[in-house]
Amino acid sequence: MFHLKNLIGGELLDPKDGGWIENIEPATGDVLGQIPRSQAADVELAVQAASRAFPSWSQTSFEERSACLRRWGALIANHAEALIAAESQDNGKPVSLARSVDIPRAQKNLEFFAGAIEHFASEAHIPADASHIHYTHRKPVGIVGCISPWNLPLYLFTWKIAPALAAGNCVIAKPSEITPVTAWMLSQWATEAGFPEGVFNVLHGYGHEVGQAIVDHPQIKAISFTGGTQTGAHIARTTAGQFKKLSLELGGKNPALVFADCNFDSALRTTLRSSFANQGQICLCSSRILIEESIYPAFRDALVEKASRIIPGDPTDETTKMGAVVSAAHRDKVLGYIQTAKELGATVLCGGETSPAPNERCANGFFIQPTILEGLDAQCSINQEEIFGPVITLQPFRSETEAVQLANNSSYGLAATIWTENLEQAHRVASRVETGIAWINCWLVRDLRTPFGGVKASGVGREGGFEALRFFTEPQNVCVSTGNGAH
Repeated sequence: MFHLKNLIGGELLDPKDGGWIENIEPATGDVLGQIPRSQAADVELAVQAASRAFPSWSQTSFEERSACLRRWGALIANHAEALIAAESQDNGKPVSLARSVDIPRAQKNLEFFAGAIEHFASEAHIPADASHIHYTHRKPVGIVGCISPWNLPLYLFTWKIAPALAAGNCVIAKPSEITPVTAWMLSQWATEAGFPEGVFNVLHGYGHEVGQAIVDHPQIKAISFTGGTQTGAHIARTTAGQFKKLSLELGGKNPALVFADCNFDSALRTTLRSSFANQGQICLCSSRILIEESIYPAFRDALVEKASRIIPGDPTDETTKMGAVVSAAHRDKVLGYIQTAKELGATVLCGGETSPAPNERCANGFFIQPTILEGLDAQCSINQEEIFGPVITLQPFRSETEAVQLANNSSYGLAATIWTENLEQAHRVASRVETGIAWINCWLVRDLRTPFGGVKASGVGREGGFEALRFFTEPQNVCVSTGNGAH
């Protein structure tokens, strides 16, 4: 049983009003420990600490800020096995996934932005007559709020805080109350990494309480949020009159477009992974599989055969490929969507139910079978709303035009995968799908230098590379007369 604390002004503190939240292990249903139920008073304390720290930190050299991030990344590497075990236990994901994706990518995020800030240079513009020099001075925003989700806890937590700190801001971060452990572990090493007191603060608790207080606070000048579209819309409405900078990475209903000329085995293998990785709880997962009519029966049957062999298991087992969904509430939500699909006349090709417990330890865990549905209209709720679980639908198409129409038939626009050996078609389709990301013959390949984000209801703004550093800074144009010509 653990007892987490907030990090405020370099100290690990209990919540001011003494409220606590139970943290539940998804694979067992057992209580792991307690986390602070922070409130507005805790936010105020963190803002005061950040305000004291900001003048000095904002003037700290980029070399020292970079060094702090690199030392932090090294501490992740030194404690990797403990972080891997904690991420798997806290989230319900297979320990193999935490080892191959979550923890290494968290380390890479810190290391990448440590390097990026060293190459983030000002722009200069000189007219032909050299009478003036214009340059862009990029200043840190000030105190920023970073609110991260539960599906890739440390990975997406560091994705936000690293560029914010690199750019010279002070951070008040809120990890998900469902998966808080690795963010808490990281917070314990902030001082060892070299961050001064108050530069980095972590508050635990519910979104509608401490998260809302972060969003509301007038001294917090920017909000970077990853989570549900409805919550993102609420943040946008709440902050509209405050003119805060917003970066909103929201939901997805991502299509996979499988053309008849695809590399069948590669498309099949990767679509299986893009559908069910992390129990389907990745915003980039494929949830609408669009298959050209001529190969529809063969691709469907092969996909169903492979998905039927995936058996959810104990996340601590190194051989487990699918673990538990994150909570009982989320399990019930996903099962509710499956029941709605059945009522709408869907054919359940595999899954559709909870999965038997893999062992006695996991008897009360939250396991769902990988589920494939067929026969649903493109307009129905199952094909329009984000389920965020191990549930996919199959739809046939006859032509490229129809495939693109089906892909774009969504209020979301985060990512798409396109499977074809026709290079011209691949580029043409990528240019026509309404998404922020288009993967051709691959999935989940990331280059941290590239912009990440969606269109439509999938978000506002971009993260990654210099896009993130631009978000966490304010540009100021400075014009200097050279004395060479008219003023």
